[in-house]
Amino acid sequence: MSVYQTEEEQVEAIKRWWKENGTSVIAGLVIGLGGVFGWQAWGNYQDRIGGDAALAFSQMLGAVERADSTSAVKQAELMRANFDNSSYAVFAALAEARLKLDEGDVAIAKSRLEWAKQQADNPALKQLVQLNLARVLLDEGELDAAEKLVASSEGGFAGEFAAVRGDIAFARGDKASAAAAYTQAMTLEVNNPSLLQMKLDDLAVTTH
Repeated sequence: MSVYQTEEEQVEAIKRWWKENGTSVIAGLVIGLGGVFGWQAWGNYQDRIGGDAALAFSQMLGAVERADSTSAVKQAELMRANFDNSSYAVFAALAEARLKLDEGDVAIAKSRLEWAKQQADNPALKQLVQLNLARVLLDEGELDAAEKLVASSEGGFAGEFAAVRGDIAFARGDKASAAAAYTQAMTLEVNNPSLLQMKLDDLAVTTH
């Protein structure tokens, strides 16, 4: 793997890896923390770039892999305090939010995602955060807040944003809008097209 010279290049590399391996950081949704463990393969890379933030993030992921939630959360806190301008801190906040959701602490998970949304200055990374926060808000029934986060999207996450808009419409009982959003999502790239097709098929049954 070549050495990336800028943080933006690092973020793009992360995005590509996650896209290829089925990415997700929020429970049961688009991004699964198991995919993050692929970061362990970046050990030599982090040594070459010599970044303290990269090292701290790797240590956090090691704690997650060991199921040591206490250490992982502490490491994420240190990263927010010491590397708040780093994209690694944003990814650490995403991973911590996943851990907190597993523990049933939705309030803290939302807080971490809100922090990540404010800190992410790379457009693709900000969209990733907004997508995950929108799904958490949707699960909590905060439909208006979730809708604001996915009102429009361009780029690699456009399909996932459309799928969430469909979920929001469905939650409101607007099946026609849900079907339209799901159909739009199917024309774009989504992480789980088979699930999306199932939703469309279910809508076709209930609307006829």
